[in-house]
Amino acid sequence: MQGIHHVTAISGEPADTVRLYGDVLGLRLVKRTVNFDDPGTWHLYFGNRTGQPGSAITFFPVVNGYRGRVGTGQVAVTSFAVPPESLGYWMERLGARGVVFEQPVTRFDERVLALRDRDSMPLEIVATPRVAGSEGWEGVAGVPAEHAIRGFHGVTIWSDGPAPATESVLTGRLGFREASESDGTRRFVTEAPVGGVVDVRRTDGFWRGSGGVGTVHHVAFRAADDAAQRQVRDELLRDGHQVTTVQERQYFRSIYFREPGGVLFEVATDTPGFLVDENEAALGSELKLPPWLESHRDEIVQVLPPLHPALATEAV
Repeated sequence: MQGIHHVTAISGEPADTVRLYGDVLGLRLVKRTVNFDDPGTWHLYFGNRTGQPGSAITFFPVVNGYRGRVGTGQVAVTSFAVPPESLGYWMERLGARGVVFEQPVTRFDERVLALRDRDSMPLEIVATPRVAGSEGWEGVAGVPAEHAIRGFHGVTIWSDGPAPATESVLTGRLGFREASESDGTRRFVTEAPVGGVVDVRRTDGFWRGSGGVGTVHHVAFRAADDAAQRQVRDELLRDGHQVTTVQERQYFRSIYFREPGGVLFEVATDTPGFLVDENEAALGSELKLPPWLESHRDEIVQVLPPLHPALATEAV
């Protein structure tokens, strides 16, 4: 196991999602498809140049959907990683684009810039030496490669439940190790430069989170291949967790379970990846459907809401 594979959230207007994560944060829209379980809804993937594991944040945009509430039993904060010298650039960029952010703070010896997206989902940009040697991608949004978001720094889980049990899943089956503790937050890490951090924050007495627009639906962790995923599934079942069968997601295969604090965890394979049905230059340029939905393309296209004025041909 090598850390976080992707984070999936529920957003509102898809055009707002594209503007913030693409136009402002400079992430590449690497795949536009639909929610395989609800094909009248987009499933949008944003990441680095090829959407490598550890870089991809994905969204189910729900127009006029009900608002969620961030609270305990959820991934409450999603954090992106930039090089240590890039925080000033991001303060200037966000300010110039009217994005409200808090003044930077220091946490675990890293500088952290907190903000929210258009749906009030909590985000962070973390200036961290973990990615100091990694290559950035200069996308169409004009973010210089040296300042580009490299992928996830990690996620923060808010917990008022059985924290030791939550942490035992991270360290026992998902490949993390405890690194440090500060102000009620325990940090768990892997060696992965991106997606290698999970913080578990004690929030005893805080309200329970509820799913909906502006909240994280689930966090996925990496399995190198089908055999590695199968091994993790067998171990989770032996530990007493209720785990789904393997789900085909076209770009990876997935299993799901809830950790003891209530957060929905996924274990997703690194393979086959987003290049399986588009070459690198064409990533995210058109609607991609799995084989079992292709015969319904015309009906699906008619109900999908528009994404963005610059993407007017997204559904053809």
